[in-house]
This record gives sequence, C-alpha cells and structure tokens, in this order.
Amino acid sequence: MLQHRTEIVPSGNILDKVKASLPSGSAVAITCLPHHPIERTMSTALQLADEGYQAIPHLAARSVESRAQVSKILRYCEAAGIGDIFVVGGDAQHPAGPYDSALPLLEDIREMAGGTMKLGAAGYPEGHPSVRPPRLLEALVAKQETASYVVTQMCFSAPKIIDYIAIIRREGVGLPVLAGVAGAVPRTKLISLASKIGVGTSLKFLSRQGPLARRLLIGDSYSPATLISDLASVPDAVTGIHLYSFNNISPAFTSPAMHQSTSQ
Repeated sequence: MLQHRTEIVPSGNILDKVKASLPSGSAVAITCLPHHPIERTMSTALQLADEGYQAIPHLAARSVESRAQVSKILRYCEAAGIGDIFVVGGDAQHPAGPYDSALPLLEDIREMAGGTMKLGAAGYPEGHPSVRPPRLLEALVAKQETASYVVTQMCFSAPKIIDYIAIIRREGVGLPVLAGVAGAVPRTKLISLASKIGVGTSLKFLSRQGPLARRLLIGDSYSPATLISDLASVPDAVTGIHLYSFNNISPAFTSPAMHQSTSQ
C-alpha cells in the first residue's frame, strides 16, 4: 500500500482541524513559507508531535539564519521524537543566512544529526519557474547521497509523474518518490494556486470539457481520487502520496473512500 501524508500551512486554527479530521499517528507535513517564520513551522510540528502525529517540518534553506539555528531545531526534533525533515531551497529573495540552496542544508543536517534524521528533497515533474530543467536534475542527483526520499511538486497528470520518475531513475536517482497531489478544493482556487507556482501545464484540462476532466471533477471541485488510483495502479512507480491540503481538512475530505489505496 502507498504511504500517505497530508501537508498543512501553519496558520489559523489548523491544529484543531487536524485533530478533528486526522487520527493520531497520521503523517502531517508542515510548510515553511517565506512570509512565515521558521519558528511557526517548528512550533506547529512540535505541538502535532505532542498530540501523537508523525510531524514532518519543512525547512526552507534560504530562510535559515545560521548553523546554530539548525542545531537548535534538531535538538527540538530529537526531544519531540521527530525523525523526518523535508528540505527545500525556498522562495525568499535573499538568503537569511549561510544557505542559498537545499543541498548544503541537507548536508549539515545529516552531519549534525549523525545520519539518524530522515530527509526529504523536492522533485519537479513540471519544472520550476526560475530554474532550468537540467539544473533541477543535476541538483537532485547531487542530493542522492543525503536525501532519503523525494516529494514532487503538485501535479495533476499520472503519466507526467511516472515519466519524471523514469527520467531520474535513468540518471541514477533511486530514492523513493512520493507524488505531490492536490487535495479536494474548488477548481477556481486550484487553478489560481497552480498558476502561481508554475504547474499549470498538467492543470489545463480542468478548464476544458471532456472525459478526463469529468473524471477528475466533482461538480465544480477537483478530486484527487482518480489520480491517486492511477498512480497506485502502476507497480513500483510511487511509494506514497503527499497531499497538498491547502488547509482544507474535514472528515469527508479524509474519509477512507478518498484514500482507500493510500492507507498506511
């Protein structure tokens, strides 16, 4: 069975939403956005861990102020039983400290944690708005020695995700891959969000009428169920699903029917 984790943004009453909708023990990833301090990410992660969740804090390299801050974060993680961190370069315009990309931060975490921390790296089936595809691939190959797994950007096409995995495998990247899948949100909101982060290519079908769009839309909302099913049907492709929830968490959203193929 595929692993499953839900990504949240540490804002508003998200802790109450998680506790009301996800059972204790669920894997919950916490974003680290440019306009949110790292402390907010870590505070939310520590509270979730205390409630019995598998908390996975994100660290944006360009938002980290110092190696001392990394050391402090790792001490907090160890005390809380957090053994998994997802590391990205981040979208801050200027680095706040010594890290201008994810790789040096991954290397420092591995060294400071003595190799005991599970580390995630980002993958880009649809590319990145500001980084050329060859550089993205080179960066992922370089992270092979430090990362434990890859989480892809939000994508809406099973073939595109599967093709991307085939490409990185040919380049020697054998890390497990969790497919980044959008949660059930209104179509208009989803299109707006996707366009801002540069994943509009596989989303174009949502503005069209046709069999594929009808399979992935419930009324005027997008449902990830078909995409998850398509990915799960391909042997040895993805090992898990990373669900971008946009904090749209409810009992119906997290029902067994929605994720029947992704239960841990």
